[in-house]
Amino acid sequence: MSWAIKETNFSFPGLEKFYRGKVRDVYHFTDTMAVVVTDRISAFDVVLPRPIPHKGQVLNQIAASFLGATEDLVPNWLIATPHPHVTIGKRCEPLPVEMVIRGYLAGHSWRLYREGKRTICGVPLPNGLKENDRLPHPIITPTTKAAEGHDQDISREEILKGRIVNEDHYRIMEQYTQALFDRGTALAASKGLILVDTKYEYGLYHDEVILIDEIHTPDSSRYFYAKGYEDRQLKGVPQKQLSKEFVREWLMSNGFQGLEGQTIPEMTDKVVNSISERYIELFEKVMGKPFQKPELPHNLDQIQQCILQFLADPVDN
Repeated sequence: MSWAIKETNFSFPGLEKFYRGKVRDVYHFTDTMAVVVTDRISAFDVVLPRPIPHKGQVLNQIAASFLGATEDLVPNWLIATPHPHVTIGKRCEPLPVEMVIRGYLAGHSWRLYREGKRTICGVPLPNGLKENDRLPHPIITPTTKAAEGHDQDISREEILKGRIVNEDHYRIMEQYTQALFDRGTALAASKGLILVDTKYEYGLYHDEVILIDEIHTPDSSRYFYAKGYEDRQLKGVPQKQLSKEFVREWLMSNGFQGLEGQTIPEMTDKVVNSISERYIELFEKVMGKPFQKPELPHNLDQIQQCILQFLADPVDN
């Protein structure tokens, strides 16, 4: 079993705030932030008890690559990635809505549709669709960003009426979301993949809306293999996919959906290793190159020193 990073508890000069999210440990400074992408894993908005080796590196490196590949479309928070588990970025005020965009009827949207719902987040859907069908056009289905517990679906109208995000900012978020999804779709197609759905998060940096967090990773996106997609749909068999959905499916098959009174099933070494292997598979398919495991396990001292070095001399990093 490979070593994995479960959490960090660093002390830095000039540290103003520390925040531990579901999978990230975030260190806030005056105008920047250092984000350690740990190997924690969450599903149904619950952090599972065991970290997944290499998961943090997979997420961090995919996100950095796609942030670089879309910076001509949308301004983003990335400054540097001085370590495979670390991103240094602009300190932003997060906007309290996640912009989920869907090109296909899968996952959460399919579960709602199967229950008979024909409107998701205020967006109408036609009758007669099957699981994993392509939608007539991509739809944006926002969710709230819950500090704890489950994110909730919300409509554009509810966001504006409740002044959760002002209209000017929200319009920019919609435009950026569509542009990013179009670019992500094209990049996925070049690797023989279909970008099924994904989410983007935004923040304000000196009053400018910019893209924050990760993009197009297995934790924020769902991919299908393009080869055989049409045939599988015609036959009514499950799509071959790359996403974190397999973790949710494993949990559901063992009676857990994050609901009160449910118990997380045992994460054996076999389960942990299989999840790690799936994350590496997704990295290699999405990035189109082999995943480079570290020659020596990443350790906390090494990560802390990388951040300290950047703080001491950011110009040279």
